[in-house]
Amino acid sequence: MTKLIFGTFVPQGWKMELASIDGAAAKWAKSVEIAKLAEDLGYDSIWVYDHVHNVPRPAHEAVFECWTTVTAISQLTSRIRLGQMVGCNSYRNPALLAKITSTVDVVSGGRLDWGIGAGWYENEYRSYGYDFPKPSVRLEMLAEAVQIVTSMWTEPETTFRGKHYEVVRANCDPKPLQDPRPPVWIGGGGEQLTLRIVAKYADCSNFGGNPEQWEHKRDVLQGHCKAVGRDFDELRLTWSPEVFVRSTEAEIEAAGSRNLWGDNIDSWRDTNLVGTPEQVAEKIQRYVDLGLGGVIPWCADYPDTETLTLFANEVMPNFR
Repeated sequence: MTKLIFGTFVPQGWKMELASIDGAAAKWAKSVEIAKLAEDLGYDSIWVYDHVHNVPRPAHEAVFECWTTVTAISQLTSRIRLGQMVGCNSYRNPALLAKITSTVDVVSGGRLDWGIGAGWYENEYRSYGYDFPKPSVRLEMLAEAVQIVTSMWTEPETTFRGKHYEVVRANCDPKPLQDPRPPVWIGGGGEQLTLRIVAKYADCSNFGGNPEQWEHKRDVLQGHCKAVGRDFDELRLTWSPEVFVRSTEAEIEAAGSRNLWGDNIDSWRDTNLVGTPEQVAEKIQRYVDLGLGGVIPWCADYPDTETLTLFANEVMPNFR
């Protein structure tokens, strides 16, 4: 059985979680504090979002950029792995991204989990001057980018001529420390295109939904693996829900929904990890029984660390 891995996100402002803290320096200090705490609590990995505007709408509130955040935290931690859930392919040329990721793997001592996706947040695209092609085109670009990056990680030089990208004798030195290369995580559950790209190129696949929805996507991915000649068991399947843990059901009910998009408490609980430690562990087990290999949740009570701590101390031990 695949070892179940546990990650957590570092607060970086995207979900307005640092708005209660005054000043950019103090907000950053809180991000660092929680990254170090996650390592001390025994999480396997810490993650950041690749976004530059707040949700559910831009609010002129600090959002720390993905790769600079990861690089800084790599120098303030020693064991915990570092990832993006997930990088937006459109925001960086893939050859430059190969250089960025390789450098981060080296400076972190070989701790990078490279997360990548096709991108979706149109507001950011428009505001920052990026083209926003239709989803099928963004997915074509994603597939080409993964091929370029992984080739540049492993080959002395890379020449690639695709529909959307072209590189000629591109060098990437130093190479990543990890052998044969850092794991590739592709995020998204699109059944016709995204999961087919996962089947071809990914080491880890991250998608969500309630157990029935998650199981269905698992089956679709398994079908794509068969179609492309990939061993489905090579893939690690992961889930990134929101998590909110309290010691009693009364505390959960009193807190209500913490969902940014306005889901009521019942809907929020249906597709996320919300409850007492026992309830959360029971729900994770349902997914484990379906083939789950990792949980990368977002703590819905940030900048408070009660959920982060309860999850580590009272949920994770059930699976180790």
